[in-house]
Amino acid sequence: MNRISMHGVREALLIKQAESIGIPLYQIRLPEMPGMQEYDDTMRTHLNILKAEGITHSIFGDIFLEDLKTYRDTRLAEVGLTGIYPLWKRDTHELINEFLSLGFGTVIACTQAWLGDFVGREITPELISSLPDGVDVCGENGEFHTYAFKGPIFKTPIKYQTGEKVFKEYAPPKNSDDTCNSSTPTQAISGFWYCDLLPVD
Repeated sequence: MNRISMHGVREALLIKQAESIGIPLYQIRLPEMPGMQEYDDTMRTHLNILKAEGITHSIFGDIFLEDLKTYRDTRLAEVGLTGIYPLWKRDTHELINEFLSLGFGTVIACTQAWLGDFVGREITPELISSLPDGVDVCGENGEFHTYAFKGPIFKTPIKYQTGEKVFKEYAPPKNSDDTCNSSTPTQAISGFWYCDLLPVD
């Protein structure tokens, strides 16, 4: 509990991130394994709260997943909000190179089962060059999720250390339409590797 959905990052690191960037943090609590209807209902409730406070737009970092963008825009339209996608259709190799050249730093917090060797490692040009064929360098197909800990928008870098690495198995997709990326190899086990990132004071 008290971790970011999918990423598995501790709440304490999320708070440190928001404080270092200097933005307010609004958290939405979900059960550990919510169904889609429960997820949609919870998000709708909170989006209506934000709209009542004067929020009109929601910004996403999606790059090229059309079905996900359609899903987001549909749910936002239900409550009268508009999605903004500043990275949409950017070349992901150019994007990650720009990200690193600007001085940002990020660590891989979780990966799909077949990429477990990469969990807990910081993204560097060397790591990018070692990714298997078919893996998007920004993890845009859901191959991995990251935690940003430094960069020009941070007042100070966030100190952390890597802890235990754990594999969590989930029910495999019912059919190929449920997967994000058909270029990744078919796996007998469906799940994610997580690296516990520990805040350092």
